[in-house]
This record gives sequence, C-alpha cells and structure tokens, in this order.
Amino acid sequence: MNMSFLDADKVQAAWAYLTQFAISQGLNCLAALAILMGGWWLAARAAQAIRRTLQHTHVDDTLRPMLASVAQWVVRVITVVLVLSQFGVQTASIIAMLGAAGLAIGLALQGTLQNIAAGIMLVLLRPFRVGQYIDAQGVAGTVRETGLFMTELTTFDGVCLRVPNSKIWGSAITNYSENMTRRMDIEVTVTFDSDVAQGLEALRRMLDAEPRLLAEPKSEVMVVRYTDRGITLDARYWTSNADFWSVQYAFFGKLRSVLNAAGCEIAVPVQEVRAPVGEAPQAETRKRAEAPHRSGPQPYDALARHGAG
Repeated sequence: MNMSFLDADKVQAAWAYLTQFAISQGLNCLAALAILMGGWWLAARAAQAIRRTLQHTHVDDTLRPMLASVAQWVVRVITVVLVLSQFGVQTASIIAMLGAAGLAIGLALQGTLQNIAAGIMLVLLRPFRVGQYIDAQGVAGTVRETGLFMTELTTFDGVCLRVPNSKIWGSAITNYSENMTRRMDIEVTVTFDSDVAQGLEALRRMLDAEPRLLAEPKSEVMVVRYTDRGITLDARYWTSNADFWSVQYAFFGKLRSVLNAAGCEIAVPVQEVRAPVGEAPQAETRKRAEAPHRSGPQPYDALARHGAG
C-alpha cells in the first residue's frame, strides 16, 4: 500500500497530540474516580460524625437522622460538582444546567419531593418523636427514625415497617405515647336478674385493690346503658402510660370471677327458637290426606312396562 501521501511530521504531531490527550484524560478520569470515592467516603463519615456529636447534645432524637442525611447529601452534591469540573465543565454551567433541568426533575420526582417536604415538616413540627407509639390511619408502630424520604417503625410484633413520609404527613396521627397518663373504660353487660348494686360494689373493690391506678382523676363505676341482653356496667380508671396494658390485662383476668362472686352473671347472646307443640305431626297428616289415592296401575306405569316389553 502506497503511504507516500502521508506527511511524517503531521502524523508524528497527531500521534503526540492523541497521546497527550489520552494521558491527560486518563489522569482526569483517575482523579475524578478518586474524588468520587473520597467524597462518598467523606459523606458517610460526616453523617456518622454528626450523629455521634448530636448524641451528646440536647437535640431531639427525631432531628438527628435528618441533619445527618442533609449533611451527607450536601457532601455528595459537592463531590459530583468537583467530578464534573475535572472534565472541564464549569461550575456556572452546572448551576445553569441544574436550573434548567429543575422543572423536569420536579415533575419526574413528584413523589420523592413530597416525601422530602413531608419529612422536613415532620421534623420541624414533631407530631411524634423517636420511641413513641403512633397510628397513622392503619400504619402503627414505635418510631425508630424519621429520614428525608421515609419513616421507620417497629410494629408490635417486632417487624420493621418503612413508610413514605408523605403517607404519614397526609394522615391523622394518633400518638399513644405523648401523654403520661391514659384512661380506660372496662364495660361488661350483666343479665337483668343480676344484683346491679352488688356488681358495682364489687367493681369498686376491684379498682381500689389495684395499686397502679392513679389517685387523681378518681376511679368511677357506673351503669352506662340498657341493652337487649342486659345492663351494661362500666369501670373507669386512670393509669400511667407505662402500666396501661398490664393493668388492663390484669382486670380482664379477674373480671368474671369478681362479678360471679357478687351474684352477677355476665350476659351472652342467646337466641331462642320456639315451635308450637304438635304442629309437625299435624302437617304430616295433612300432606298424606291431600296426596292422590292410587288404587291401581297408573298410565305411566303401563307405558313403562310396554316400553320395557
């Protein structure tokens, strides 16, 4: 092949340029990779350092994960900007590009942005804190952490539940741990022939014998309603939030024996079915009397025999 048309000086200059370009870009790639790895490692270390530092302060437990996440993502964004600058992309161009793409990103990530906004509102307004038991319209559990995107809960049976912040923020939140005391009403229905006065007195003695009840507000026993099954009695008391379930289960365990000892019988649903005596035999006799009397072979019997023959 004739290569005489190529200028050796130009080829050498082009080779030198390509070699220098490859070396410079290779060094830029290595530097960008080193910056990326170092930035990600630094972001994780910064988040851990903030968590450890805030543990020795009076900052609320709910706010600590949020601050750590914000610091981590700030370091990551700075890292990405430095990586792009290694390839000659100007910082002003990056900002302009992000500004132009902001609308598209916002439309594409509506759910994610809603979770971030909801997480910020949950941290600022703090309708609940870490360690409290909440119920947000069916989503119930003990709060473990509130992050930028989701909230971690632990259900009563020990399962980890991660819920988007927007779902919790858009729901009615019931916080069972916010108040230090809680009221409980134990209602029981007794039969109409029970001694109601003795039943109320028995419930009063049962409440007075429990030391975990609060002195104020005072415990009460009362008749609250009449139903088709009997008379409903109510034992109302106040206890601390920590003793709420244990006291309730203790009362449930002794409630029947206490009422039975007082001469009260707990009413249960009963359904009575009454049938007039002798109606069934009479109906059977009536059916037999109304049935046609057959004293000989019927037409279809003859047809059946003829067909068989």
